[in-house]
Amino acid sequence: MRISAIIWLEEIVEKLRRKHGVEPEEVEEALSSRPYFFFAERGYRKGEDVFGALGRSAAGRYLVTYFVYKRNKSALIVSARDMAPKDRRRYERR
Repeated sequence: MRISAIIWLEEIVEKLRRKHGVEPEEVEEALSSRPYFFFAERGYRKGEDVFGALGRSAAGRYLVTYFVYKRNKSALIVSARDMAPKDRRRYERR
């Protein structure tokens, strides 16, 4: 999977900071550092499904990011958080 651009909504950025303590820069770093992509669920619009990505930030933080993969190969970020132990094992096995 290739992501050409990242789309941020202000309310999502605020939620990530408030609820998960994640900065947008960390998400962008994790998405550009050879992440492990996986299908999460079908989207509301045809061709725009929700995917997840397991990756690491430049500081070494392990993050799981959920996004809507748009037809133009951009990613609309929906959520991001620290990996749970199960996510970390999945990431390490790749």
